[in-house]
Amino acid sequence: MGGGLATAELAAAVSRAGGLGTVGVLAPRPFASELGRARELALGRPIGANLLVPFLREGHVGACIDAGVRAVVLFFGFAPAAVARLRAAGIVVLHQIGSAAEAGRALADGADGVIVQGLEAGGHLLGVAPLAEALRRVRDDPRTHGKLVLAAGGIAEAADVRAARAAGADGVVAGSRFLLTDEARAHPAYKRRALGAARTLVTRLFAVGWPARHRVLPNAATDRWCGAGGDPPRALVPLLHASVAARLLPPWAMTPSLLCHQRTWLPLYTPMAPLAGMDPRVVEVAPLYAGECVRRIHRVVPAAEAVAELARGLD
Repeated sequence: MGGGLATAELAAAVSRAGGLGTVGVLAPRPFASELGRARELALGRPIGANLLVPFLREGHVGACIDAGVRAVVLFFGFAPAAVARLRAAGIVVLHQIGSAAEAGRALADGADGVIVQGLEAGGHLLGVAPLAEALRRVRDDPRTHGKLVLAAGGIAEAADVRAARAAGADGVVAGSRFLLTDEARAHPAYKRRALGAARTLVTRLFAVGWPARHRVLPNAATDRWCGAGGDPPRALVPLLHASVAARLLPPWAMTPSLLCHQRTWLPLYTPMAPLAGMDPRVVEVAPLYAGECVRRIHRVVPAAEAVAELARGLD
């Protein structure tokens, strides 16, 4: 969860509770600062970091090495040179993928393991099949034999962990469950909208800066521009994907003030999610990333409680 949703407080709380908390990607300098704070707050427990390949900079890799993170998760593309540099520093590299073909490529590039993303996942999507099916396809591929395979997408409670393990996962990765914790920096109105939400949709509406599929909660923007299938009108897609911003601006260059200037009637929406402290009106014009499992999450809890519940699935 990049862009300020998962910062040092959340990562450290997860790690102190026995999980591997990860700091979401930011611009290189604040990212390095958050990693340092997370390491201090984690009290000796390992921490990790999430990196988005389309926006990967040398400073991100250097920050991970300098902070002594134990694992780095790469997403949405391939970066063999970065993998080699991280592994040479003793950092475990995991690659989130959506298919067996992508898993094979990631492992060929040197990744230590893969995170299989199911279609149920929230946020930006590589997944094209339900998690159980995606896990089966990846596990059946000879290239993954003997490799670490984790599962992501729809993981909210102990029963989900058991199901993922039964489907072949060595462990699980959770996003939406930790979005709805005290330590996550999502806007309170965003969290309230997500709790027990009956519906999510997959769209490309919030694509200025990163034109990729994403699973979100409905809001005024999606109600105005998305059809029954989730996507905006076909005529809008080339505008979103070919805009100067989509080619030149990383997500962290899109400031909160820009988000506050977005309007329902103007479908040029950035991928920046609403953070605590922003004007609450932004929840209607910003992506409210959420996985399908939010319908089963009815409380915002401390991160340690979320970890404990998931860990019960390993018993």
